[in-house]
Amino acid sequence: MNLPFDLLIGRKTFDIWAPYWPHHGDAWPRVNAATKYVASNTLTSGDWQPAVFLNGDVAEKVAKIKQGHGPDLHVWGSGALLQTLLQHDLVDVFWLMIYPVTLGAGKRLFGAGAIPAAFKVTESAVTPKGVILVTYERAGAIPLER
Repeated sequence: MNLPFDLLIGRKTFDIWAPYWPHHGDAWPRVNAATKYVASNTLTSGDWQPAVFLNGDVAEKVAKIKQGHGPDLHVWGSGALLQTLLQHDLVDVFWLMIYPVTLGAGKRLFGAGAIPAAFKVTESAVTPKGVILVTYERAGAIPLER
């Protein structure tokens, strides 16, 4: 959270965050300076800047951004966008916070279109309230069991 980053978020997340973060940047100082790449088929501009609106083939556009020399792209929320990224093998690292509650069916992290991929745990911790914080990084090919 202290290193430079850019945000890759969906339109719904952008709509929720855009009115809030410009007035509360002291809680997350880098969020307002980060470029916000917004996946949307309806938005083409917004007041929360800097922002780039990705209309059309989002997977193709994200792949091109990842080939550049900018900071890491962080995805927060944006469940539908995440499913697109998983379908096109565009996820390198997961930073997950797993809470010890169930609230019903919820949304699936790995939907029907997610391609097979191997990840390894590179960091983990459990908070006093039981929240599991875990980082998974890509681990190459999926190991075949014998």
